Amino acid sequence: MAQSHEDVVSLVETIVLSLVDDADAVSLDDYVESDGLHIDITVSEDEVGKVIGRQGRVIKAIRLMARAAASQYGSNVEVEVMG
Repeated sequence: MAQSHEDVVSLVETIVLSLVDDADAVSLDDYVESDGLHIDITVSEDEVGKVIGRQGRVIKAIRLMARAAASQYGSNVEVEVMG
């Protein structure tokens, strides 16, 4: 994985870890496809709401920051939350 992808994954991980109480239950799976980087966030069921936020505002903000960071390197990124 390129350094740029590692930076974006690290950014998303830092944000998610700051939102949840149980950091041990957080895992990020990242993979690169032809359309760009994909990051799947897995958290405990009790804390999915903290990552998604009211009306999806928190996950939208995470996606916005990840896309901004990835665009610096000319890449695309998709972020999904898995329960």
